[in-house]
Amino acid sequence: MLKWSHSHISNVAGEIALLGGLGLWAATFPQIRRKTFELFFYAHHLYIIFVFFFILHVGIDYTFIMLPGFYLFIVDRYLRFLQSRTSVRLLSARLLPCNVVELNFAKTHGLTYNPTSIMFVNVPSISKLQWHPFTVSSNSNMEPDKLSVIIKSEGSWSTKLHQMLSSPIERLDVSIEGPYGPQSNHFLRHDTIVMVSGGSGISPFISIIRELIFRSKISQCKTPDMILIAVFKSSLDLTMLDLLLPMTGSPSDLSNLKLHIEAYVTKEKEPTTDNSKRVRSILFKPLPTDKPMAPILGPNSWFWLAAIISSSFIMFLILIGIITRFYIYPRDHNKNEFSASTKAVLNVLAICVSIAATASAAVFWNKKQYSREATQVQNIEGQAPLGSPDLRAYNGDRELESLPHQSLAQATKVHYGGRPDLKRMLFERKGESVGVLVCGPKKLRHDVAAICSSGLADNLHFESISFSW
Repeated sequence: MLKWSHSHISNVAGEIALLGGLGLWAATFPQIRRKTFELFFYAHHLYIIFVFFFILHVGIDYTFIMLPGFYLFIVDRYLRFLQSRTSVRLLSARLLPCNVVELNFAKTHGLTYNPTSIMFVNVPSISKLQWHPFTVSSNSNMEPDKLSVIIKSEGSWSTKLHQMLSSPIERLDVSIEGPYGPQSNHFLRHDTIVMVSGGSGISPFISIIRELIFRSKISQCKTPDMILIAVFKSSLDLTMLDLLLPMTGSPSDLSNLKLHIEAYVTKEKEPTTDNSKRVRSILFKPLPTDKPMAPILGPNSWFWLAAIISSSFIMFLILIGIITRFYIYPRDHNKNEFSASTKAVLNVLAICVSIAATASAAVFWNKKQYSREATQVQNIEGQAPLGSPDLRAYNGDRELESLPHQSLAQATKVHYGGRPDLKRMLFERKGESVGVLVCGPKKLRHDVAAICSSGLADNLHFESISFSW
């Protein structure tokens, strides 16, 4: 167990790799991942130890069996590293009474993404190491100059962020990775879309609704019917419905949008009004060095990614050929006496150097290309978002009038003191193809999945999209 062979596999390296892998695996249990996300996140950096000592254990020749996946991972990780080194331009924030924060970033037109995308956010003033994933609530078609995320104050990191924004602040230093998301709007294939959310689980559905709002304005584009079933604990949480439309530039005509909203407040029997808690808007003063969000490889990202992979691999082959010819062969002479660990380390270094050189050159070239567009976006001043009117008292099935547009308010009903009858509401949908999406607590997701898989309705199609970490 303690043998580290000079020219063959190393048992010690394999044992170290096994310990690293077990530590990584242990942190994936839901109890750890959900309650102590920082431990889950930091423990996954053990992959570095696992992969490195795995290579030393089996040797570089055997490692080449998994070279494609290993190679692409290093390319992706290095590009993410380069993207995270830039402070992005944070324009404004909106603080809701329900301890929810909406952050609005400037972006270039070339950065596009699909609904239900996520983005990793880092605030160095809170922690330089913590990166947390949040759902993107904006839509790149409706809002070409802005990207928004919604953050619910639940853990220690998000609570500190809410406290910072609640005090007088002119600028917040933020770095991002992403956005990452699906390659297609697969939900558009259904005749009807039913979205079931619990609490802040409404966030991914905001981006879907905004996408369909944009499509409803195109005369030749047919949009599916939408039903949003939103479950909240208190009346203050109803202010999250204000986020269904952007702060600025909201469309004035929603007549073509087929949207119906059923909101349920479970912990209150009747509406309550607290005039001391209002929506608060913050306008930041970004520094000139704060850059709008932009695609790391420009608009032709697939072309540049293919160029990085192919050119870096050619460079790797040339480097390892030179190293073998002028360093390894003179010492080994094909006698298999050269240190296997040293040979593996040299190959890994050659891969890393090749990828770093080609990827850095591609990113630098694209930065020069879209710097003009980024400069134009930097001149955009954040507009003051409109605050939401006070929530007014209504009986159980009265319409909610706190939404930005009357047309949207007319499509909304609020129910107090009960939970939705999901089985009845889903079975009432008569379309040929009904897509059902759910985001919220585990029990809510399982209940909806059980209804769709019961076989009592052939038209229900449960979309297996995970919005939870």
